[in-house]
Amino acid sequence: MKNFDLRDLDAFVAVARTRNFRRAAVEQGVSVSSLSQRLRDMEERLGVRLMNRTTRSVALTEAGELLLARVGPAMSDVGAALDQVRGLRAVPSGRLRINAPPPAIDLVLAPMVAPFLAAHPKIDLEIVGESSFVDIVAGGFDAGVRYGEHLAQDMIAVSLGAPQRYAVVASREYVAQHGSPKHPKDLLEHSCIRTRFGSGAMLDWEFEKAGRVVKVSPPAKLIATYLGLALRAVHDGTGFWLTFEGYVRYGIKSGALVSVLDDWCAPFPGPFLYYPSRRQPPPALAAFVAFVAEWRKRERRKNK
Repeated sequence: MKNFDLRDLDAFVAVARTRNFRRAAVEQGVSVSSLSQRLRDMEERLGVRLMNRTTRSVALTEAGELLLARVGPAMSDVGAALDQVRGLRAVPSGRLRINAPPPAIDLVLAPMVAPFLAAHPKIDLEIVGESSFVDIVAGGFDAGVRYGEHLAQDMIAVSLGAPQRYAVVASREYVAQHGSPKHPKDLLEHSCIRTRFGSGAMLDWEFEKAGRVVKVSPPAKLIATYLGLALRAVHDGTGFWLTFEGYVRYGIKSGALVSVLDDWCAPFPGPFLYYPSRRQPPPALAAFVAFVAEWRKRERRKNK
C-alpha cells in the first residue's frame, strides 16, 4: 500500500464503473490524459494489466475484475464515511467534553446547559468539575474553563461572562454577637470557614483596595472541601466565609447573611472557555463557542 494512495484506487474504480475514461475524468475533475497516466502508473507498480483499452471501449481484465470486486465496496464505504463527517458541519453532533472548576459550573455554565442542548439536540454534553489544573488535551477534553491568570499563552480563550467578585459573609446572628471586621486583618480575630483544594492547598484570603493588596490566613473553625457544607455552616452561624458573591447573593438580599469588607472585594474578570486551536474545531465545540457569543450578547442587553 505504501506505493498507492486513495486517489489511485478512486481513479481505478471510476474508470472501471463507467467503462469510459472521459466520463471518469469529468467525475474526478482531471484531464483524460492525467487519468490515463495514473492508471498506467498503477499497473506498472502492480506489474499486471487491469484493463484493456481501445479508442472505443474499456474492458477489465481478470485482475481488474478481482480488484474492483474487493476495492469497489470499500471505496463506497470510505466515500459514505467522508460524507457523514462533512455532514457534521451542517448539524453539529457528538459528545462535547468540558473541564471546569465548580464555581464556574455553578455560576456561569449551569444556566447555559439546558438552552444549549435544546438548540443542539444531537450534541451530548459532558462537564467535569475539577478545582485542580488539568491538561485538557491529555485528559481527552474538547475545552476547559479557567480564570484569566491561569490561561496558557497558546490557548484560544473566549470570555464566558461578566466580571465576578468575592464576598465575605457571616450570618446576621454571628455578626450581632461577634461584631463586623473593618479591615481584612480583623478577620484574624474571628472564626472562619476555609476551603482546602484537592491539591491539599488552603489559599490565603486576598483583598485589594485602591491598589493595595492584603493577604490574610484567618483561623479555620471549619475546613470544607464541599461547597454545600460551607454554605450551610455560614448560615448556621459558624463564622465568616470568603466565597464567590454568586453563591451568597440571595442570602445577603434576604438579610440572612451580612456582607462585610465590600470595599476590599474588587471585581475581577469572569471565567474563560479555552481550547487548543482555532483551526477546524470539532463541530460540537464550534457550536458551543457560537452559542456562548450569542448568550453574552443577550446578557449584556438584559443588563443595560
